[in-house]
Amino acid sequence: MRVGFYQFAPKLGNKNHNLRKVAKVLEENRLDLLVLPELFNTGYVFESFDELYAVSEPIDGPTARLLVKFAKHKNMVIVGGFAERSLGRVYNSALIVTPHSTHVYRKIHLFYKEKELFVSGDGPLVPYEVDGWRLGVIICFDWLFPEACRTLALKGADIIAHPANLVLPYAQNAMITRAIENGVYVILANRVGEEREIRFTGGSEIISPKGEILVKAPEDKEMLGIVEIDPKLARDKRFTPLNDIFEDRKPHLYFL
Repeated sequence: MRVGFYQFAPKLGNKNHNLRKVAKVLEENRLDLLVLPELFNTGYVFESFDELYAVSEPIDGPTARLLVKFAKHKNMVIVGGFAERSLGRVYNSALIVTPHSTHVYRKIHLFYKEKELFVSGDGPLVPYEVDGWRLGVIICFDWLFPEACRTLALKGADIIAHPANLVLPYAQNAMITRAIENGVYVILANRVGEEREIRFTGGSEIISPKGEILVKAPEDKEMLGIVEIDPKLARDKRFTPLNDIFEDRKPHLYFL
């Protein structure tokens, strides 16, 4: 299975430019799964709700239509973040587009000033079944809450896609732990560049269930990262011949 991330620098508010860049990558490459950054089509640092609302879209808007077109044409799955408009509110969401269906995950844990602009999602955290493998999705700051990845893994996710606009350096390291402790692949798609004096930290990566970094992007350059994986390897939860990371859990002793 050929999976990848596209790390790039979206232009704030310029959806046509951002969608053209992504369309070029999709047209020129063969992938089974591509993960794009959080809010990849609009940029991130909005100063007001009105500014954000002007570039938000419903789930059947132009961004979704573009991804659906390529998912069908290329027989692939695409995950990418967008500002979802619904009933006068805006959610920090991710589209999960397969050749046959479209799903939306709404970010649960909003970061910093996102709380002034977006409405947080209320789940559920569920993996999506695609041709014999299962895909879970979290968005950016969701990484800090290990329960999110654990929930997806317990429900059978083989791969966790992680669209992000990271401005701090911690998640890139923490997601190695998330991969190991859950025995899943992680595809972290961050962005690069600056917006209104906010610098993004890049470092997109694909991590194996054993915590190996299979491919990693630099902190400050655009990159399409691609690697071959076998999602079935994520179903072996043995840590040693005598330990299984799920069977050895003691949920009755945990306070959650």
